[in-house]
Amino acid sequence: MTIPATDRVPAVNGIPAFGLGTWQNTDPEACTNSVKRAIEMGYRHIDTAQVYENEQAVGKGIAQASVSRDELFIATKVWIDNLAHDDVIESTKESLSRLQLDTVDLLYVHWPAGAYDPEETLPAFDELYSDGYINGIGVSNFEPRHLDQARDILDTPIMANQVECHPMLQQPELREYADQHGHALVAYSPLARGGVFENDTIVSIAESHGVSAAQVSIAWLLEQGTVPIPKATSKDHIEDNYEALTLELSNEEIERINNISERERKVDPDFAPW
Repeated sequence: MTIPATDRVPAVNGIPAFGLGTWQNTDPEACTNSVKRAIEMGYRHIDTAQVYENEQAVGKGIAQASVSRDELFIATKVWIDNLAHDDVIESTKESLSRLQLDTVDLLYVHWPAGAYDPEETLPAFDELYSDGYINGIGVSNFEPRHLDQARDILDTPIMANQVECHPMLQQPELREYADQHGHALVAYSPLARGGVFENDTIVSIAESHGVSAAQVSIAWLLEQGTVPIPKATSKDHIEDNYEALTLELSNEEIERINNISERERKVDPDFAPW
């Protein structure tokens, strides 16, 4: 099934508004095949990270897909151990080598943690942008105070903030901040690590449409103007997630999801900034 994403949702701040996440997709052959399959199905946004240890497999999938590079949006993230100025530069070039790419469309600071020093880290991202190694600068897991500081230091506008976001962690403050300051909010773990399959509201809406709970969660995120990047490896899951682009929720259904009282953060490492 092929559904051009632009037929359902526009790009958000230049980012295709739906993508493929690759966290924990560490089997090289499976990762390569899933990336290739997703791209050929119609996905145009592929997300990876240094710490995922799959950039090489992702790069092979990109290379093997029968879609030209200029139609794709590729993002990766610099891990917290590599956030000193020179390490940002060196590790990004290593990422590009593994990905078999001359440039990535978006490079994130993965967390404001570890070696992160705004005055040292962020100028390195500006340099990579100026030198043509990256087409956009992003941050991940940033709270408003970190975003304020980063915006003051960077010469280049922030393109996106990637955070955990799903019906049980709706991130209204960060969504509002993104709207006010003109960057995208990219939603990782958009299925709440499987939690949406156990939420009565999501399941009820899914049953009324004859679709999966995953599709309902993704469709709701799209309606909020966020950019969901669900992880999937099997053909069935990649296709099922993609079919969310055809699902239209009613205003009443959106309001029911908005009113979900459960709040559960699935990603909460010791070094998290909240």
